[in-house]
Amino acid sequence: MAKYTGPKCKLCRREMTPLMLKGQRCLTDKCPVKGSKKYPPGPPRKRRAKMSDYAVQLREKQKIKRTYGLLEKQFRINFENANKMKGVTGENMLSLLERRLDNVIYRLGFATSRSQARQLIQHQHVQVNDRVVDIPSFIVREGNKIEMREYFKTNLILEDAIKLSKAIDSKPEWVDVDYENRVAKIIRMPKREDIKDAFNEQLVIELYSK
Repeated sequence: MAKYTGPKCKLCRREMTPLMLKGQRCLTDKCPVKGSKKYPPGPPRKRRAKMSDYAVQLREKQKIKRTYGLLEKQFRINFENANKMKGVTGENMLSLLERRLDNVIYRLGFATSRSQARQLIQHQHVQVNDRVVDIPSFIVREGNKIEMREYFKTNLILEDAIKLSKAIDSKPEWVDVDYENRVAKIIRMPKREDIKDAFNEQLVIELYSK
C-alpha cells in the first residue's frame, strides 16, 4: 500500500498547524510550527500574496487528508463514498474518516499516532468482532467490538500508549473503552460535534464540486 514516507514535520509546517502526525509529541514545544519555523517550507519571504479561493480550498483539503494519513486517491474515494450517502456530504466524509480502523485505534488510546495504529493493524495485532483485521481503512460500525489480540495485551508499546491516553483523557464519547482488558465497543456513530479538529469540510465540498 502506498504511503507518504517523507518528513512529517514538513507537512505540519506546510499547513501551519500541528497535524498530530507524531501523536501527542506534536503538542510539545519541540513542534517546529510552534517554535522557530512558523512559516511554510522553503526560504522565508518578507511578503506573501493573498491566497485565492482555490488555494484556501486546496489547503483545507490537504490538511484533512494529511491529518488522517491518506493519499489523494484514498481521500477522493472516501469523498465519493460520502457523497453517495444520505445526509450532509461533509459530515459523512468526516464520519467515514473517523470510523477508519486506524483512526479508531488512535482515538481509543491504543496507539500514540495514526501511523503507529496503522502498523499495529497491518501486523495483525487487532481484532474486530473476534476476527483479525489487517486493513487500516476498514470502516467500523455501531456495535463493533475492537480488541487487541491476547498475546499483545501486555506489550510495552500498548501500555505506554494507554498511560498517555489516560493522562490526557482523550477518549471520544462515541466509544466505550475497557483499558484493563484492552477492548472497546462502538456505542454510536461519530457526529460532527465529536470531531474537535478545526476542519472546514465545506471548503472540500466546494473544491471537488468544480
